[in-house]
Amino acid sequence: MNDLAPLLTPEGRALLDDVRGTAPADELAVATRLRRGHPAELVSAALGQARLRQRAAAKFGAEDAERMFFTPNGVEQSTRASVAAHRAERLRALGVTSVADLCCGIGGDAIALARAGIRVLAVDRDPLTAAAARANADALGLADLIDVREADVTEVDTASYDAVFVDPARRGGRGRIFDPEAYSPPLSWAVRAALKAPHAALKVAPGIPHEAVPAEAEAEWISDGGDVKEAVLWFGTAPGAVRATLLPGPRSLLGRGLPDPEVRSVGRYLYEPDGAVIRAHLVAEAAEELDGGLIDPTIAYVTADALRETPYATAYEITDRLPFNVKKLKALLREREVGILTVKKRGSAVEPEELRRKALPKPQGPHSVTVFLTRVAGAPTMLIGAPARAVTGAGSS
Repeated sequence: MNDLAPLLTPEGRALLDDVRGTAPADELAVATRLRRGHPAELVSAALGQARLRQRAAAKFGAEDAERMFFTPNGVEQSTRASVAAHRAERLRALGVTSVADLCCGIGGDAIALARAGIRVLAVDRDPLTAAAARANADALGLADLIDVREADVTEVDTASYDAVFVDPARRGGRGRIFDPEAYSPPLSWAVRAALKAPHAALKVAPGIPHEAVPAEAEAEWISDGGDVKEAVLWFGTAPGAVRATLLPGPRSLLGRGLPDPEVRSVGRYLYEPDGAVIRAHLVAEAAEELDGGLIDPTIAYVTADALRETPYATAYEITDRLPFNVKKLKALLREREVGILTVKKRGSAVEPEELRRKALPKPQGPHSVTVFLTRVAGAPTMLIGAPARAVTGAGSS
C-alpha cells in the first residue's frame, strides 16, 4: 500500500466498512467475494488497512482506530493516545495555543493536541505518512485545527508557534536506534529547534542516557499501565528537573536529588518500582515514601517491614528467601501445591521461562507464587512471595 487515495473514495470507504473486523482466517474468502465487484488491488488495500486498524486499536481505542488511516510504520511508531493526551494537557496548562508538530507521523500527537484546543502545524516529509495524517484529521473532525504539510522539518519556520514538538524517527533499516545523534533528525538539531521556542517537548527513547539530557531540559519518563512508553525532554518548564509520570492518573514523582537508599536485610515486603521510576533514577524517592531500603546496592528492589500504599511500586509479601537452587525451589512448589508460577528477575542471568519449565514441569495444585531471581548483598537469591493485595501499584507486570 503506497497510496491512500483509492481508500478515500466512496468505493474505498465502502470497502473499508465491508471488511471491518475481518478475522485473519476469513480474509481469503472475503477477498474472493469482494474481487468479483472491485479491483483486486483496492480489495487488498482495504484488507491491509483493516489489519492495521485492528492493531492500532490498542493504542488509539477501537472507536478512533476504525475511522483512522494507518501505515505499518505509523502503527508501530505512533504515540499511545493516553500518552499523547497527557503531553497535550501539559502544553495546554502552560498556556500553549499553537504547536509545530515536527515529524508528525500519522498524526497521533496532532490529534491529541487538537482535542486539547491547540492549533497544530503537522509536518512530515514522507508523502504517504503526511497523507495519512491529513486523512486522520479529517476523519476525526479536526481538520480545522490541524494543518498537515509535507516537508523537511529542518526547513520549516516555527517562529510563529507557541511551542515545538519533535518526534524524531528512532528506527532504521536494522531496527531501533539507540544513539540519539542517529535519530532522524538528530537530537542535537531537535534541541536547537526547541531552544528557539517559548516551550518545547522532544520525544525520545526511554533508554536515553541521563548524561545526554541537555542542562536546559526537564526530563520526564512516562509509563502507561506499568509499561514504560517514552521519555520527554521539556523546555521552558523546569530546567534540570527529573520526574516519573504514571498513567492512568497522571501521578508524577519528582526527583529531589536524594542519595541512594541504604541496603537492608530483606523484610516482610518487597516493592517493585514502576519502570518509569527506575528509568528516571528515582528509586530513592520511592524508597523514602515507603521507609524502605535496597536489598542490594545494584538492584532496584525496595524492601520494608510495613505495607504502604503507593502508586510508584507494586508490593509483594515475601514468605521465603533461598539461595539459588532449582531443586529446592521445585520441592517447595510441590509441597505447597503450586500450579501457577510467576518468575521475575533483576540482576540474574537465568531466563524466567527456563526456570519455570524446570521448577514447575507440571502444575501441582491451585496455589500461585511469585519468584524473584535477584541478588541480595551480592549473592544469587530466590525470594518467594505473592502480591500484597492491600496495595495497588501501577508498576505491576
